[in-house]
Amino acid sequence: MIETPPLPNVHIAIMQPVGYVHSLAFLDPARFIRHQLRRFGVEVTIAKNRLRSDAVNLVLGAHLGFDPSLRERHACLFVNLEQLGPGGAQVSEEYLTLLKTSGVVDYDLANVGAYGADPADVPLIPFRHAAYLEKAAAQAPALEDRTIDLLFFGSMNERRKRLIERIEACGLQVAMFDQPLYAEERDQYIRQAKAVLNCHFYESATFEQVRAFHCLSLGTPVISERCAQTRPDAAFDQAISWFDERSLETFFSQTFGTTAFFQRARQQLQAWKRHDPVEAYADLMAFASGYYQGHVQGRSEEPWRPTQVNLGSGKDYKAGWLNLDVIDRAEPDLVLDLGQPQTFPVKATTRFGIELELEAGSLDKVYANNVLEHVPDLPCLMTNVLTLLKEGGEIEIEVPYEKALTAWQDPTHIRAMNENSWIYYIEWFWYLGWFEHRFEMRQSTWLDQGLQPCDRNEAAFMRLVLAKVETTAAERTVARTMQADLGVPNDSQEQPKPSGQADLAVGSEWVALHTEEAV
Repeated sequence: MIETPPLPNVHIAIMQPVGYVHSLAFLDPARFIRHQLRRFGVEVTIAKNRLRSDAVNLVLGAHLGFDPSLRERHACLFVNLEQLGPGGAQVSEEYLTLLKTSGVVDYDLANVGAYGADPADVPLIPFRHAAYLEKAAAQAPALEDRTIDLLFFGSMNERRKRLIERIEACGLQVAMFDQPLYAEERDQYIRQAKAVLNCHFYESATFEQVRAFHCLSLGTPVISERCAQTRPDAAFDQAISWFDERSLETFFSQTFGTTAFFQRARQQLQAWKRHDPVEAYADLMAFASGYYQGHVQGRSEEPWRPTQVNLGSGKDYKAGWLNLDVIDRAEPDLVLDLGQPQTFPVKATTRFGIELELEAGSLDKVYANNVLEHVPDLPCLMTNVLTLLKEGGEIEIEVPYEKALTAWQDPTHIRAMNENSWIYYIEWFWYLGWFEHRFEMRQSTWLDQGLQPCDRNEAAFMRLVLAKVETTAAERTVARTMQADLGVPNDSQEQPKPSGQADLAVGSEWVALHTEEAV
């Protein structure tokens, strides 16, 4: 009897460029996927930009940027939620190549042809009723008592703008946000809307499942545009109130907001709860399990030896780098304080299951964005960084400028930086106990509040690049001059000891004779 391997853990990784708020749109599908896979007894985690090596990673938002080399140590399946193909989203060639050369999960069969996959090799996952939202839905007022007629949220373009103008010409007000809102901050408005308006952004008119499933699960009706290309499956076909180019005015002038509309909407919402996608997610879990097993068998067992280190985590996490932080809640790869004395190599297991070795002379780059102003023992940190960098390796630094208001706006700042803050690391390196290597200034730029290059009198920040270089013979001579012990080697430890009894006897007699003469 062949034993079935246990189901792997699942990790949902949401890709987010630093500060890119619209990656929060992936929270809704991520929560739904997690809910469905947990039904099979699987451990499912969610994180931003972080991958796990001890799980199969479902990656959302890879079109925003993803390093393909990360697939070497991580089993990655890419969940495509973009509308692809003619008339759809204009994604990069890099993203399409990533899909063509990786395992992919999609929500719509129409997308599969854009990356040339065999439909049989792409699990399709529908979005249905989210039972975990029922408690929030129960808090919403009755449909007739809600204060918002129609709510629209999403990116705006000319196509959507024209449709909304036609709807408002029917005497209705379409409420929209004046800034991006997601998660519960957006959901509280969805629960106050008589209906959410869905209209297509792209000419491809693929139905927007992610927007619709979440609103329906919150107990809010969805009214959607329907074009000839819009092909919703049966669950959405029955749950949505549809209009097209010809019926728009009639629907919003005569149907929406009537007693019959609200009665039908309640029936649709009740029927929506009965759709269960368990079979589709069982197929996904089976596919993910096989994919993970194959990846583990072909994965290198050598420890990871990173070449790039980011001193920070949290919002600044860099996928593919070794992210270090002193605070565990920032979810770094490794909690390690380079502001404390360290012995290299450091051998450890990262938070996400990777065995690593951090060796002296192994790094190409260290990135320290608004870090150095917080470090109590900055010379110690800079010494550790110098030790870890290869010759020619660089540390890129960004710090507040001392004459700007940014210098002391953070209560955890313990120092301010100016042009002279780098002299000890570049010219007076011997004060730090350095001898064979120092830093060299490669680049220095003043930045304004918007992080754009500027003149010094407008500067809020400094950005500079320091490179590890070998000291010259002249520099080492100056360093030796400045050292307290002049750098004199302990030669007595280097002399050969007498090799035999005769040598010992002669030596003893010589010492005794000259001692007597001295007396």
